Amino acid sequence: MALVAEVTGGGAPERSDVSLELPSLAENGNSVALRIRVASPMTDADHVRAIHVFAERNPRPRVAVFHLGPQSGKADIATRLRLAGSQKVTVLATLTGGRFRVAEVDVVVTSLACLEETS
Repeated sequence: MALVAEVTGGGAPERSDVSLELPSLAENGNSVALRIRVASPMTDADHVRAIHVFAERNPRPRVAVFHLGPQSGKADIATRLRLAGSQKVTVLATLTGGRFRVAEVDVVVTSLACLEETS
C-alpha cells in the first residue's frame, strides 16, 4: 500500500506484535468497532510512537493517527471508524529505532458509509 510506504520511507514493516480486532462482517459502515494493541514495553528506550489506520477505499484513506509515548503505559486503542464499503483496513505502528509493525483485516460491509455527495 502506497500510504504505508510513505510512512515507512519505503521500508518493509514486520507483520508481528500488532493485534487488530475488527469484525470481518459489518452490517453498517457508519460505525465499525476497532481495537488495536501493539506489544511493547513502553519504556523511554523502546515504545510505540504512533499508530496509523488506513482504509484504502474510503474517500480519505488516512482514517486516523494516534500519537503515543512511554507515558501512555500501553499501546491499546479502542475506537470506531466509518468504512465506505468492503475493503482492507491496515494498521501501521511506528516504534522507536525506526521500526514498523503492520496488520491488516478484510472487512465486508453490507451498508455503505463515507459516500461523497455529488452536486
